[in-house]
Amino acid sequence: MKLWGGRFREATDGRAEKFLASIAFDRRLYRQDIRGSIAHVRLLARSGVISAAEEERLVQGLEELLRDFEQGKVTLSEAAEDIHLNVETLLAARLGDLAQKLHTGRSRNDQVALDLRLYLKEEIRALQGMLCKLEATLLELAEKHIETVMPGYTHLQRAQPVSLAHHFLAYFEMFARDLGRLADCYRRLDVLPLGAGALAGPTFALDRVYAAAQLGFASLSENSLDAVSDRDFVVEFLAAASLIMMHLSRFCEELVLWSSEEFAFIELADAFTTGSSMMPQKKNPDVAELIRGKTGRVYGALIAVLTMLKGLPLAYNKDMQEDKEPLFDTVDTLKACLEVFVPMLASMRVDCRRLAESAAGRFDLGLATDLADYLVGKGLAFRTAHEVVGRLAAFCLEQQRALRELSLEEFRRFSPAFAEDVYQVLDVQAALARRAAYGAPAPARVREALARARARLGTWEDGVSREPG
Repeated sequence: MKLWGGRFREATDGRAEKFLASIAFDRRLYRQDIRGSIAHVRLLARSGVISAAEEERLVQGLEELLRDFEQGKVTLSEAAEDIHLNVETLLAARLGDLAQKLHTGRSRNDQVALDLRLYLKEEIRALQGMLCKLEATLLELAEKHIETVMPGYTHLQRAQPVSLAHHFLAYFEMFARDLGRLADCYRRLDVLPLGAGALAGPTFALDRVYAAAQLGFASLSENSLDAVSDRDFVVEFLAAASLIMMHLSRFCEELVLWSSEEFAFIELADAFTTGSSMMPQKKNPDVAELIRGKTGRVYGALIAVLTMLKGLPLAYNKDMQEDKEPLFDTVDTLKACLEVFVPMLASMRVDCRRLAESAAGRFDLGLATDLADYLVGKGLAFRTAHEVVGRLAAFCLEQQRALRELSLEEFRRFSPAFAEDVYQVLDVQAALARRAAYGAPAPARVREALARARARLGTWEDGVSREPG
């Protein structure tokens, strides 16, 4: 059965039929398609297009078909092209000619737009829930490591001491923005396209407000042309997913580095690492590496859909069938990565001693800025202090000695402003405590940041924001 067969005098070439079919991947939309069809049947009955008896028979048939889908009792046909025609064909096998009324006042154009929006609403909620679990894990780890000092880096060179808790909270902020982006995406896709028809709406007076209430949409599409041709919500989701993957990839890159012998800051659990087929001593961070690798896959999906849409005139075009595989693959990839990343992170072992040893940097040079600030406190201009400490750093590197090993006399060779209290500056924990501005890594500030972060996370319930507005 073809929905459009009356116009044609010959059958579709088998090669073309296979090429055009989307059932191999859009089959996952069966739940949304049947749910939308039930709402459409109710809408037709409410508008007087079908009788109440026909409504009940159609709804019952669709509900039974959904149960069969869920129980794996349904065989789908490639000849039926897509999930929409498959559902109608299967319904016709049960209800006969009555099933042909299902498509009244509806096009596959607004039907697929509806299915995709219903699908993404569900998946965004699931992903927000997974991100909330990740955020909770980060807070638990930060709570344990408020006093764990570590080197902070710029250009992958040791720069200044921070705390491991502060580092974890940096990622908390990244994923908090991701939660917000998904919430924004959800709000913009929460628009009902059903009733837009092929492009200009049906000739029947369908109550779209009623349909929106039935399907849980916050608003109606304002323009029928836009309703069937809009895939901005797909692009926006793929962009948000790309940022989530980028954040995961950056984190994974650090886990890979930190678990190497050169850093030795952490050890990943055996359960989330693999070995070498040749080298028996190896313990490879393959899970972290593969998450890092899959980031490009999600980026590719975003570029693919943007490229597909860039030259399309209004309204619907067959090109838009190409939105589904990148979208579905991105959802699957992102969920798979989050599912394995959270327990990998939670189970890693942190070497606090090694972190502390590395925090001051080679020859205590991670405290160079503190030393310059000390000289500022003695009355020197910062640029002058910067020059003095730079020369001190060069001296320590030449002599292979740490700052704390220098005598006061040696310090004073570089500036007479140095006094006995200079050695108080050369303490990592004290250096951390001095960084006490709002948002800085001093333990007191980190505790405050943790409290704020927990309160923010508490405004989310099952991934849904409960924040005002």
